[in-house]
Amino acid sequence: MNLPDLDSLRCVLAAAESASFRAAAARVGLSPAAFSERIKRLEDQLETTLFVRGGRQVEPTPAGRRLIGPARDAIAAAARCITQARGEGRPPPFRLRLGTRFELGLSWLVPALDGLRVARPERTIDLYFGESDALFDRLNAGRLDGLVSSVRVDRSGLAYVPLHEEDYALCAAPALLADRALRGPDDAPAHRLIDTQPDLPLFRYFRDARSADEVWAFAEVEHMGTIAAVRARVRVGAGVAVLPRYFVADDLSTGRLVQLFDDTEMPTDRFRLLWLAGAPLAQELRALGEALRGRPLA
Repeated sequence: MNLPDLDSLRCVLAAAESASFRAAAARVGLSPAAFSERIKRLEDQLETTLFVRGGRQVEPTPAGRRLIGPARDAIAAAARCITQARGEGRPPPFRLRLGTRFELGLSWLVPALDGLRVARPERTIDLYFGESDALFDRLNAGRLDGLVSSVRVDRSGLAYVPLHEEDYALCAAPALLADRALRGPDDAPAHRLIDTQPDLPLFRYFRDARSADEVWAFAEVEHMGTIAAVRARVRVGAGVAVLPRYFVADDLSTGRLVQLFDDTEMPTDRFRLLWLAGAPLAQELRALGEALRGRPLA
């Protein structure tokens, strides 16, 4: 398709606003003959008449009137191309695709989106939820720009910004403990352990902090898949569980849950915003990481 040039579109606007080819020609710095020839070439290109000539006056045809708006838009868009290329004016819009686990995304990242948009209106953040391995697969395949996770960084080719430390608490409902105390490993057979998944149990944080001689043989273990489901089961007294402290902070402060063995210092993790080293949006991901670091976990 042979597109109209911007100078011809400027001539159309000048003629429509001046109602005279002579006056319009003076506005754009052309002779009347050259101006008329430019309009004629554009009409031939578009295969339609744009102006009705009547003596010294001209009037846009219906086709000419329809062209006025798009002509203004095209000239404005071309001007924006110049300002953006020079780094002037408003920053160009862009999109970041982030992956994270469901609970962290829903409790922390989703509430942060409006504030992040106010700070950087040109930035759109899309969130994708999943387990760590699936999210890393999407990152490596180029289907995510970055991910927020507390997994240990033992993979090469990654860059990251540290965000927040994540610590843990062994929790239970007060009613459960009133019926059956849990004072040590000898009481474990009277209790059910609620955990996320067999291959990456949260209980390992507590077990690793205790003596290697202790054997915690619970009556049974339930796997819920998400920490939100684990928390829900513990709150109704179905068992005990290790949970991220930020996720149960309100439960602990209001007494809906109590912390067991609070003198046991469990290992901690750290949330990070990770991306592939050398990613095109690395600078923007680093800036987002700095902004997220300033938002407390909730």
